[in-house]
Amino acid sequence: MSSEGAPTPPGEGARRGLLLVISSPSGAGKSSLSNRLMQMHPELTLSVSATTRKPRAGEQDGVHYHFLSVDEFERRKAAGEFYECARVHGNYYGTPKKEVAQILDRGCDVLLDIDWQGAQQLWAQRDQDIVSIFILPPSMAELEVRLRRRAQDDEAVIAGRLAGAADEITHWAEYQYVLLNRDFDETVRKLDAIIIAERLKRPRQTWLNGFVADLLSGL
Repeated sequence: MSSEGAPTPPGEGARRGLLLVISSPSGAGKSSLSNRLMQMHPELTLSVSATTRKPRAGEQDGVHYHFLSVDEFERRKAAGEFYECARVHGNYYGTPKKEVAQILDRGCDVLLDIDWQGAQQLWAQRDQDIVSIFILPPSMAELEVRLRRRAQDDEAVIAGRLAGAADEITHWAEYQYVLLNRDFDETVRKLDAIIIAERLKRPRQTWLNGFVADLLSGL
């Protein structure tokens, strides 16, 4: 068969987006890794959570969070408008369904920075779209060093974060990928490889059915 009249592969956007869930104990490097991935992949969108806490200085509604009243949050929760939600330190946090679904439908990817509880809730609803990654620290001693290096918390808070880290780590086996963040650049390379491979999985290539049908029609 000549190349004339051959089916034309679609553009890069003709795929199903993925939900990239990254979890880790506090201090393991999740935020820094996520920021680097966002720089490397402009089509990767950070999910904007809804919350009932008050905005901090410089935070903008709809950019950093969707700031809601408790009544409004509870109304939306009752209406099933969140993929996952939890109460943390007296405030509600949740992942809105509508905007996440819209991003996925455009063939773009959504990055969610949530803990294991949120990941479990999300998995129950969007298991086909999820790529879950857990980030481990090299050691608990190194984790403590990183938490102290921040110089943001007092001793009581650091002790609480270390205790919370131990509990968080017990859920590592619930994730599809587990990375040891010993070297930041190497961990970034592994995350990048995961994203590329997951985007190429057959179920996410929404153009394939039509393309193969056209391909075979020319036989």
